[in-house]
Amino acid sequence: MPPILEARNINKSFREAITVQVLFDISFSIEKGEFVSIIGKSGCGKSTLLYILSTMDTDYTGELLIDNMPMHNRKEKELASIRNEKIGFVFQFHYLLNEFTVLKNIMLPALKLNKYTQNEIAQRALLKLKMLGIEHLADKKPNRLSGGEKQRVAIARSIINDPSIIMCDEPTGNLDNKSSQMVFDIFQQLSVEFHHTLLVVTHDMGFAHNTQRVIEMEDGKIVKL
Repeated sequence: MPPILEARNINKSFREAITVQVLFDISFSIEKGEFVSIIGKSGCGKSTLLYILSTMDTDYTGELLIDNMPMHNRKEKELASIRNEKIGFVFQFHYLLNEFTVLKNIMLPALKLNKYTQNEIAQRALLKLKMLGIEHLADKKPNRLSGGEKQRVAIARSIINDPSIIMCDEPTGNLDNKSSQMVFDIFQQLSVEFHHTLLVVTHDMGFAHNTQRVIEMEDGKIVKL
C-alpha cells in the first residue's frame, strides 16, 4: 500500500537580492495512521517544509505525492480542491470566524467541498464535536471560548472532510500545559482509535517525543528520520 504522503528530493530556495537555499534534498514518507512530528530549532526550515507539503507553496524542486497523487504542475484551483479534500489543517492560531457559531465554523470546509447536503454536513459536524467531547459548544460563538476549547473546535473542523492527513503547525504554541496535554491526547485518540494520519511541526519536545516518530531538521536538512 503506497504511503499517504511522500516527499522526494525536495529543495527550496528564496530568491531575493541573492538566492538562499533553505531546504536541501528532503525525502521521507508517512504511512496511513502514523502520528509523526517534525522538530528543529527556529529557522531550520520546518514551517517552510510544511507549506510545501500542504501544497500552499509550489515554488520548489523535487516531487510531492499525496495519496499517491503527484502534486507537481497542477493549477492552483486544482490544488485548492485537493487541499480541502485531502488535508486537514490545525494552526497555532485557530482562525475561527467569530460571526459564526462553533457548529458553522466546523461545517465550512465541508460546505466548500460540496459533497453532502447542508443537513448531512451539520450532522457530520455534530458527530465530530461529540467525538471530541465538545458538543455542548455547538451554538456558542468562538469569542466565548477558552484557548483550549478553540483549539478543539479547530481540530474538529480539520477532520470534517475525513482528510487523508492532518497537518499541524505549532498547534500547542499558544496553550498552557494542561491544554497542550489535552490537544496531544486528542491527536493520540485520532491516530489510535480513528486511524487518522497526523504530521505535526512543533517546538514542544515533550509533545514530539510522545508521537510515534520524530523527524529532526537542522539547517534545512533532515538529520534524523
